[in-house]
Amino acid sequence: MLLSLISAEETDQGDACFQSGLYHASGMRRAGWLLAGAAVLVCYSLFLNSSKVDFGKLFGVYVVLFFLVAQILAKLRFHQSPTKPIYLGGGFIVVGGLIMTLWKP
Repeated sequence: MLLSLISAEETDQGDACFQSGLYHASGMRRAGWLLAGAAVLVCYSLFLNSSKVDFGKLFGVYVVLFFLVAQILAKLRFHQSPTKPIYLGGGFIVVGGLIMTLWKP
């Protein structure tokens, strides 16, 4: 679970760097944000894929945490509040993650 949380946070931070570079910067600052985003996403991939955990289950939990961290980052960094469809869809994502995590076949 901690591995998925760290990976989700890294992915969201990397994507936020790209968003900052594409929409909130120009020139060398843009290049810096884009390079930072690429570096963070490479670190995320190496970190997540270096574990010996069940890939399917790991990504099930990761998707839930990715969604939650993304919503927090959107609010805090970009001042974007979730809409009703995002809350509803997010609820389905969280329920799906709980099913994948807790269901013992």
